[in-house]
Amino acid sequence: MERRHSKKRDEIRKYLASTTAHPSAAQIYEALKTQIPELSLGTVYRNLAGFREDGEVITVAVVDGEERFDYDTSPHQHFICKKCGRVVDIRTSALGEETLTRLQHDTGIEIHSHALTLYGHCENCK
Repeated sequence: MERRHSKKRDEIRKYLASTTAHPSAAQIYEALKTQIPELSLGTVYRNLAGFREDGEVITVAVVDGEERFDYDTSPHQHFICKKCGRVVDIRTSALGEETLTRLQHDTGIEIHSHALTLYGHCENCK
């Protein structure tokens, strides 16, 4: 869907593209409200919903009650620290094509995509 161009939308997109922290809508709002005083949390949520609908961002998980977003939509996995809530990108071939092909063959299912999320304690919290 063609969306209206706006400075707020551009700044939200730019912020998402500049971080690997997998921020929530509230974190994005807090980061941008000083440079865009007229920004509202509702505007951030609406833009994130549009970005997700357009395939520009993905939802990683809900951490401490807040949906967390990732601008990197390339295939990768995530690790979430159960203590501090940090979300980290993981690049691994553990679920490579051979594994997925075997899984489809063994179960009769058809896999279109997959997501693997690991949970535990990060190096700072363990």
